[in-house]
Order: sequence, then structure tokens, then C-alpha cells
Amino acid sequence: MKKVLAVILVLALGLSLVACGGGEEAPAGDNPQSVEAIQAAGQLIMYTESGFPPYEYRSGEEVCGVDVEIAKAIAEDLGVELVIEDVPFGSIITSVQTGKAAIGAAGMSVTEERMEAVDFSTKYASSTQYVIVKAGNEFATFEDMAGMMIGVQDSTTGDFYVSDEITGTENEETKEHITGVLEGTGAEVKRYTNALIAAQDLIAGRLDAVVIDKLPALNIVAANANANLAAFELLYADGSDTFEEYAIAIAKDNPTLLEAVNATIERLQADGSIEQWIIDHSEAGAVTAE
Repeated sequence: MKKVLAVILVLALGLSLVACGGGEEAPAGDNPQSVEAIQAAGQLIMYTESGFPPYEYRSGEEVCGVDVEIAKAIAEDLGVELVIEDVPFGSIITSVQTGKAAIGAAGMSVTEERMEAVDFSTKYASSTQYVIVKAGNEFATFEDMAGMMIGVQDSTTGDFYVSDEITGTENEETKEHITGVLEGTGAEVKRYTNALIAAQDLIAGRLDAVVIDKLPALNIVAANANANLAAFELLYADGSDTFEEYAIAIAKDNPTLLEAVNATIERLQADGSIEQWIIDHSEAGAVTAE
């Protein structure tokens, strides 16, 4: 299956605030995260999950990364301070929908299902799914994960791909069952808060593989050189891949904020800032799984 058929929206529980600046709450109204409300409050609230280097990661108590740089630029263009909430990935879209967050920026891939829930900004990066295994393991295709215990970050596209291939899916038109390439092989999926935690179990021998986006996968391998890990692009036996693109999530019916976010992203793309941040944070954001 080349199409992800599911999206999991988990309600946010126990959210903790990581603030880069203060500000009063936005005035109540039908659109609590409009540009006018954001500027009145003096803050842009970004929801993210910090275990996804180089796009977001922690340096001490601070959340850093490519998405944080982009969000800081958006906040600066709006004339406000950036406030970051570090939350479970699966809670981000719901929080944007309900107005708790102005933007969701977390290396978030644009999918048809997510587009039904929120609007997305101009796309600013692309990726494919990668698989991390112990070095020396032969790995060529998705189908090679037959029988494996596979770790994924909960509610991500990696989770959707692996889960759909293990359980199979349903043809939307005919309602016929579509057999997954891992279905019936004994493969199992285990969900984690982020891939860094999953990698700990891989290193400890409790997993056979971890599936996550390209740059986080390469980051984990590079940051854990003593663990003898290797990462490979996740391709199907027919050669097809899992290409996807990242964008920022914004609540529907908020055109002024969407326009402002797009203007900033397009400026950052034109001057090369985003490309440079990806390079800089790939070097600075190495986070060990041990």
C-alpha cells in the first residue's frame, strides 16, 4: 500500500509550557489565534514534539531546531514573542483545531487525512521514511521487515505506513481488504513518544527496527556511533518510496494567519535560510539514544 489511510488524533494531556517569552492570553472570540488576537496577546503559540532532530530537539531546557527557527521568524514578522509547548505529537492537530495553539510545527507531513482537519502552510521540506537496524543486518525493502518487532513514533506517517502494512487496509471504493506486505508475517508495531526512545530499545535488543523520517534516522545513527546502527531508505520491492513533504498546521478558517505564515516561509526559502538551518541543526542537533 502506497497510501496512508489513517490519522490518529490524540487529545492533549498534561501539557507543559516551554516559553521563550511571556504575554497575556489572546482575547476570546470565534478565532482566538487570528493575527489580530496573536498580536493583541503579544505571543505566537507553537505546539511541537521535541524528539525529532534536526527539526526539533532539546538543548538543555531549550527546544531548538529547524522548525523553531521558522517559528521564531514568523513571530518576529508578526511583532510578537514565540511560546513553545512541547507535547505528544498526536495532540498537535487537535490543539491547533481547538485554538490552544496558533501553529503546529513538528516535521509534520502533509496528508489528505490531516488536510481534512487543518490547513497547511507552504511546504518547506521533504523526506522519506527510513528504517534503523543494527549494522550488519541485510535490508533492502519494506518487505524485509517481515517478522520484525518495529518501533515507530506514535501518530506519525511512519506509524501509519507500518501499521497499515501489518494489518492491511480497505479499498475506499470497493471496501475490499487490501493485504499489507507485512500482514501475516509475524511483524509487530510498538509505538513510542519519539524515535529517540525507540532507538534505546533497538540498541538494547528489544526491537528489530525503528521506522522514522530520513534526517532523524540519520541523526540517531550518527549520534550513537558506538551502538553500531545503520539506516536505510524504506523502499518497497517494486522500487516505490514514501515521499512526503512538511508544512505548518494552522486551524481552518484562519486565512490571515495562513497568509502571514506563508509569506515568512516563502521569504526564508528565497534567501536560503531554511536550507542553511537544516545543515546547521543537523550538525548541532545530534541527540544520543543511549
